[in-house]
Amino acid sequence: MFIKKHPLALAIGALLLNASIMAHAVPQAEDPASAYQGGPSEVDAAAVGIVRSPGAPDLTEEEFEYAQKTYFERCAGCHGVLRKGATGKPLTPDITQERGQAYLQALISYGSPAGMPNWGSSGELTEDEIRIMASYIQHAPPVPPEWGMADMRESWKVLVKPEDRPTKQMNKLDLGNLFSVTLRDDGKIALIDGKSKEIIKTIETGYAVHISRMSASGRYLLVIGRDARIDMIDLWAKEPTKVAEIKVGIEARSVETSKFKGYEDKYVIAGDYWPPQYTIMDGETLEPLKIVSTRGMVVGTQEYHPEPRVAAIIASHEHPEFIVNVKETGKVLLVNYEDIENLTTTMIGTAPFLHDGGWDVSHRYFMTAANNSNKVAVIDSKDRKMTALVDVGKTPHPGRGANFVHPEFGPVWATSHLGDATISLIGTDPEDHPDQAWKVVDTLKGQGGGSLFIKTHPKSQHLYLDTTFNPDEKISQSVAVFDIQNFGAGYKVLPIAEWAGVTDGAKRVVQPEYNEAGDEVWFSVWSGQEEQSAIVVVDDKTLELKHVIKDKRLITPTGKFNVHNTQHDVY
Repeated sequence: MFIKKHPLALAIGALLLNASIMAHAVPQAEDPASAYQGGPSEVDAAAVGIVRSPGAPDLTEEEFEYAQKTYFERCAGCHGVLRKGATGKPLTPDITQERGQAYLQALISYGSPAGMPNWGSSGELTEDEIRIMASYIQHAPPVPPEWGMADMRESWKVLVKPEDRPTKQMNKLDLGNLFSVTLRDDGKIALIDGKSKEIIKTIETGYAVHISRMSASGRYLLVIGRDARIDMIDLWAKEPTKVAEIKVGIEARSVETSKFKGYEDKYVIAGDYWPPQYTIMDGETLEPLKIVSTRGMVVGTQEYHPEPRVAAIIASHEHPEFIVNVKETGKVLLVNYEDIENLTTTMIGTAPFLHDGGWDVSHRYFMTAANNSNKVAVIDSKDRKMTALVDVGKTPHPGRGANFVHPEFGPVWATSHLGDATISLIGTDPEDHPDQAWKVVDTLKGQGGGSLFIKTHPKSQHLYLDTTFNPDEKISQSVAVFDIQNFGAGYKVLPIAEWAGVTDGAKRVVQPEYNEAGDEVWFSVWSGQEEQSAIVVVDDKTLELKHVIKDKRLITPTGKFNVHNTQHDVY
């Protein structure tokens, strides 16, 4: 659509966008990485104060309140709560005041080809709202409140004491084939039976549950919401029952339990986005025991970062340790929990910004994405060191990744990417395939960028990947599947959203997840809170539709976690 002459655009167009972009008002290219990373922060704008800075345009209290709320909802996911930058550029006053009001208004209005949304030309913000936001980011960012031991203990609840819980499984559920399904915008999870495909129960949780994790014993299911609330669910009860809960911060993503022999179910750990810290808790009650800050220096530049968020956490099988990804500083922490009163930590420098990852097939090497550096770091959990830093495609986002035996290169671990259509296969067998170990041995091409998860199973011959945030709805509503024994044949497209029979909504397809037997793959068809969603079950042998789960309680389903596969790190 052609944009008529606008005084602001005419005055500063040369500063910001090239002539062709300004002339035709090309909307900001839909960047799947920004779409994924730029979700709202759970920081409550009302909980932070107003900061007025010299040299910045003044705002009324009402305008400050609006700007703070808008920033946390729309901007903090990319630029950081403290505006130090992450997926988006830094927006601290030394930078923003130098750019000036006109430049900032144009940037917010028209966006940039690098990934900044066009909030004004898209109609999402008015001209006056853009003025307020441009003024607001010239003031120093307000610092949200901390969240310490007193706050945690106040939020901590033991709903069923350990001594009042059963000593054996009291229900007839096939726990190994039970699925914990995130109902993202409904603040719940659904427990779905893998055989009957029926919802056993929905359980209220924190907002936008990010992951579900199983205790080492397979008894306790732990879920953590983006609001940093953890719920512990006892699957042995007569019906699955929440037995403890705690809020470990203001915003969070990760939770894990101890799995090393002799420490099974002893500890739980959770990592925060805000405050930047992790907390170790009692494994049966969630009583908070130890809080450790992750603020510190960035790998390489050695510059201080006040907001290094905790991303993925995984439990070591080689030592009594948690492996903790610290996002912005690019550091992997090996946190030894043998003596939490005298905590010892091994710090490994990798690359920014660390995100998610999973084990190789041996459960010795942690393969983790440094997605802003387009690399995968390989951490040897046995020898406690980084084995390799592997260049991959643009913005890797593997979930836990996928392990399988390549017909030519032997055991590999695969990641797909948010930023391009490629799939990187990394050799993981230094014993029998030393020439291929810790290198990209093959690069496949899928449907397009915007992939969040890639998945296979030891009993499957297929490799699946979603393209949830691809701007083409035909791609975001389907998945690609490869034959592991014949990559030369390319991929087959499965029309998952079409099979679901959902009539409205975005119908984005997300996260392939196998059942315990490895002969079914479940996909979420994710639409809005007021729209119908579904789960589609595919027969892994035939690649044909097997079942569609529809239920009025199935609101915004996203992640699905099979109990057996999650408990035993099968992927």
